[in-house]
Amino acid sequence: MNQIYEIAPDVYRLSLFVPQINLQFNHFLVKDDEPLLFHTGSRAMFPALKELVAKVIDPAAIRWIGFSHFETDECGALNQWLAAAPKATPVHGMIGCMVNLNDFSDRPPQILNADDRLTTGKYSFRFVHTPQLPHGWDAGVLFEEKQRTLFCSDLFHQWGECEPICSSDLIERARQTLVGIQQSPYAQYVPYTAQTGSQLESVANLNPATLAVMHGSSYSGDGRKAIRELSKVFREVLGQQVAAAAS
Repeated sequence: MNQIYEIAPDVYRLSLFVPQINLQFNHFLVKDDEPLLFHTGSRAMFPALKELVAKVIDPAAIRWIGFSHFETDECGALNQWLAAAPKATPVHGMIGCMVNLNDFSDRPPQILNADDRLTTGKYSFRFVHTPQLPHGWDAGVLFEEKQRTLFCSDLFHQWGECEPICSSDLIERARQTLVGIQQSPYAQYVPYTAQTGSQLESVANLNPATLAVMHGSSYSGDGRKAIRELSKVFREVLGQQVAAAAS
């Protein structure tokens, strides 16, 4: 079932569920003077997602389009959105722009360096470069500083058609999903490197109040604690496998 839910003031979670793979794809629309769409969805999802956006704002009013890393569900429909929103500009980190967007995007992107801010009106978004977290050397996250919403992409991945937002159970669901993925052909979905723990700690130190999660429920509560708990899960599930492979 497709869903629209306001997970924080002016932040709308637009969810498309694909039962064939038992997975939600969540896209986030920030309603402001210069509206921001985070995650474009795939090209095939564009009509359904545009219909959801239209229930909140005029899709043509979108000014900024962001995402974490270059991947079909993150930015596959970027050019369709650029055609639908004549004033929209893609925003991403330097690496993402250099190796992907400068060629892929039908409109020149705006580069965000580490800790650059993007202002949409009353809201300000800080770009945090997180290479290989959750994956991809171009990866980064946006952190809305006024209400402390972290757009954290594939972190806290959960299978199934989940409720729009929760305040508990997030870590256990993420653990179960990660364990299942490690036992599947997609075992390298999240790489575990020497930098993973420190990167997660840097993101935790943003002290988010809301986690806008790409797959599964978003989260309201102590985001710093949740991210630190996720770091422990990564170390336990992923770190042990790395150590075992090296021994």
